[in-house]
Amino acid sequence: MNRQIKLVTPDAPPPKPVAAPDFPRRQLDAKGIRLGVLDNSKGNADLLLAMIVDGVRAEIAVKSVVSLRKPHVTFPATQEVLDQLSAEADVVISAMAD
Repeated sequence: MNRQIKLVTPDAPPPKPVAAPDFPRRQLDAKGIRLGVLDNSKGNADLLLAMIVDGVRAEIAVKSVVSLRKPHVTFPATQEVLDQLSAEADVVISAMAD
């Protein structure tokens, strides 16, 4: 008996590339980067981010760190949090953990 099996691959088509926005380039201070940290409020995210910050500090000069936390894991960061990170950080790291 000869049986056929039909396989269906539910792959979505790859997204089309888009041009990156033309953001103004930031001049980095010779004393180091201003590092931003955004905690998403999940369990252990703060521990993971602290390890990442320590790792970054071991590799490059860090002038300052601003660490902010989302009010709740299911909600996006508020505009105020995003504005503060934009104003006070050159690079932002966000992480989630459990």
